[in-house]
Amino acid sequence: MSLSRSFRALAAVVLLATPLTAIAQPTPPKLLVTISIDQFSADLFAEYRPLYTAGLKRLEQGAVFPSGYQSHAATETCPGHSTILTGAHPSRTGIIANNWYDLSLPRADKKVYCTEDPTVPGSSSDSYTVSPQFLKVPTLGDRMKAANPQSRVVSVAGKDRAAVMMGGHAIDQAWYWGGKSFVTLPGRTAPAPAAVARVNADVAAVLARPGRAVLPAACTTRAAAVHVGTRDVGTLIARKAADVGGFRTALDFDREVTDLAVALIKDLKLGQGDAPDALSIGLSATDAVGHAYGTEGAEMCAQVLGVDANVGRILAALDASKVPYAVVLTADHGGHDLPERNAARGIADAQRVDPALSPAAVGQALAAEFKLTGPVLYGDGPFGDIYLSRDIPADIRPRVLEAARARYLAHPQVAGVFTAAELRRMPSPRPPVEEWSLAERFRASFDPERSGDLLVALKPHVTPIADPKGSVATHGSPWIYDRRVPMLFYRPGTTGFEQPLSVETVDILPTLAALIALPVPAAEIDGRCLDLDPGPVDTCAAR
Repeated sequence: MSLSRSFRALAAVVLLATPLTAIAQPTPPKLLVTISIDQFSADLFAEYRPLYTAGLKRLEQGAVFPSGYQSHAATETCPGHSTILTGAHPSRTGIIANNWYDLSLPRADKKVYCTEDPTVPGSSSDSYTVSPQFLKVPTLGDRMKAANPQSRVVSVAGKDRAAVMMGGHAIDQAWYWGGKSFVTLPGRTAPAPAAVARVNADVAAVLARPGRAVLPAACTTRAAAVHVGTRDVGTLIARKAADVGGFRTALDFDREVTDLAVALIKDLKLGQGDAPDALSIGLSATDAVGHAYGTEGAEMCAQVLGVDANVGRILAALDASKVPYAVVLTADHGGHDLPERNAARGIADAQRVDPALSPAAVGQALAAEFKLTGPVLYGDGPFGDIYLSRDIPADIRPRVLEAARARYLAHPQVAGVFTAAELRRMPSPRPPVEEWSLAERFRASFDPERSGDLLVALKPHVTPIADPKGSVATHGSPWIYDRRVPMLFYRPGTTGFEQPLSVETVDILPTLAALIALPVPAAEIDGRCLDLDPGPVDTCAAR
């Protein structure tokens, strides 16, 4: 036998002896599924890990990043959802908050809602026409459809801003809670899938009867009443019939969203076409529970276990579809508990915000100081973006701005104040995100066309709700409990791992895009592809 023939024979033996898993990638997914759990902080994810038995337990078999970051300062629903499938910080997406002010609008209401179209006659920030027009960048679904128009983009959520910000500009099917039923984007004339009518009929039946308060056995130790304002929270209560607000904090709400998503997977045959499809699912009840009851009572315990069950149902539906799929689960922001319970549990500086920090109160003080009439400051709360009135004379405007900054900084609950000019001069920050300065976190939220003249940060553990007659707890701060969220990637048949180091939600887009060999120019995004294989296969190779 010649040397060349011997070498070829040896090479064949070596090739046959090499495990295929070490040299070949799994089948590319035909369906990319993104699940966002509103206000599902990294702390909540970690706290309940021993109790997961369904979907979240299964996702722990994949690539687990327990320290994902919504890196920016404005940790609210709309900015957070705008990062998940665009690969971009709010400074690039343009979604700087749930609400901001545009003092140039010709209407009386100068506040703008992040998914409204203010050009529609009669529109306001409370009564609006849903639109993705404020989103400045494409989503994963937008990029997929640009590459292959046969790709389908479906978005289902408990909030319009979740559905729109993850779905993008070219959504084929968008369904979100409209107050009494699931509705779609304005102007859609195509017949709705039959699943929508079925789910809406079930919603009507559920709302018509009282809800049952069934406390899981694992949650009994968390049931303890805490007095807040004029009521108690911390113990699970039954929902009254026709109580729509109570429905949004009940397990039924996420269950109905899940029912609709599962039905659309089957009815639309997602992932069974010639091109890959994208499905985003926004489970919003965790946020409603956090606002209404806080994060550390029996209500949240029952809710998180409900999320576990619903994610399990989504995965079962994907398995039943028999299509190759990939799933990522994350959150739009974190959150922390109500200050009354925090203070009783070792956080001595937990407190509610001083009403004197409201834009109206600070503005009144400035009006008296400078002898101005009318509103001086506009803002959606005692923190975040603060806008100076356009009616302030130009010759004193710099002095009013500096006086406003000084008033905020002099308050003991304020950690920092940044001007638009300061943030405009800063470069965009780069990882590691946990090392970012406070200014860098605000820079990642800053859009020179939409952000305020001042950006105000409250100190840690200051809840920006002065009167808890409605919500008792919230989020929105630049602090770690609001920024840190889990990121769980899962593909059947792949080897999992856990990486405790920090990653960002802006890394999700390039990571999913690489799985389907979808090119995404690095200059267009802020994220990076995460290799989801702990072995020799590089899932980012196709980037």
